[in-house]
Amino acid sequence: MKIIFMGTPAFALPGLNDIHRRGVEIAAVVTRPDRPAGRGKILTAPPVKERGLELGLDIWQPASLKDPDLLNRIKDIRPDLVVVSAYGKFIPDEVLSLARYRGINLHPSLLPRYRGAAPIQWALINGDARTGVTIIEVAEKMDAGAIYARKPVDIFPDDNAGTLFKRLAEEGGQLLADVVEQIAEGKADPRPQDESNVTFAPRLSKAEGRINWSDTATDINNRIRGFYPWPGAFTTLSTPKGVRSLKIIRARVVPGGEGRPGEVLEADGDVFVVATGDGTLRLLEVQLEGKRPLAAEDFLRGHRISSGEILGGIKGSNQ
Repeated sequence: MKIIFMGTPAFALPGLNDIHRRGVEIAAVVTRPDRPAGRGKILTAPPVKERGLELGLDIWQPASLKDPDLLNRIKDIRPDLVVVSAYGKFIPDEVLSLARYRGINLHPSLLPRYRGAAPIQWALINGDARTGVTIIEVAEKMDAGAIYARKPVDIFPDDNAGTLFKRLAEEGGQLLADVVEQIAEGKADPRPQDESNVTFAPRLSKAEGRINWSDTATDINNRIRGFYPWPGAFTTLSTPKGVRSLKIIRARVVPGGEGRPGEVLEADGDVFVVATGDGTLRLLEVQLEGKRPLAAEDFLRGHRISSGEILGGIKGSNQ
């Protein structure tokens, strides 16, 4: 089995590593071009490129997947399969048609649930207890290809998008390598998705991170989990320097306490409790605009907050 591997971020690394470890011939790795990153806008290689170079693989970084030079190079290789994991752009038929078995793709949900750009985040936002990974045929319609394999993965109460991302990447990488082997052995049996069960997971925006304290404590906590590390769930806080954005990094639903939505019920020691539309939320870790993340105890030591203050009561800046 000779493959072309297509991927860009860290999510794709377990799949690349596992496929390479099993001895599959990776004729080339296709990844996105280097991009400016960080405050200094330093040109930075994507994680898949860095790992591919460590493995001694041939790295291609085309500006377009329809570039005639790229297509000619793929044609010369005559791959059996194109393997895709978070490449970041639509894979055109011009590429897929050059491979004997066309292409497969790793998607981090139990398809047909959560087609789209943010399946990990929406599983958390919606309070799901389980998600998973699916290997599908690369199709013209987004995330709609036939299913080769699926694997459920539990969501833990303290999971956020970052921790769940890592676990799904590992499970998905193993499953991706399994399906590559099944195709090579002629044992693959892809089945069409049930269109009646399709749901979608649209891309998130920073503005959606603004907390609505009239929501329930559980819903707010799920949004905090789903929005970390990006784009972040935030509210506003009145300070001596004016109204500033306050990111909520970790919180916990706690019993007792009543107040207006967003009202600070207690802010003393390590206890930072806020009322919601239904229930109360204890803030465990926060980040004031322009500052580093702090545990609630450390934050309250440096910022005097009075009981009765209303978070999010004044429209402030967005971090």
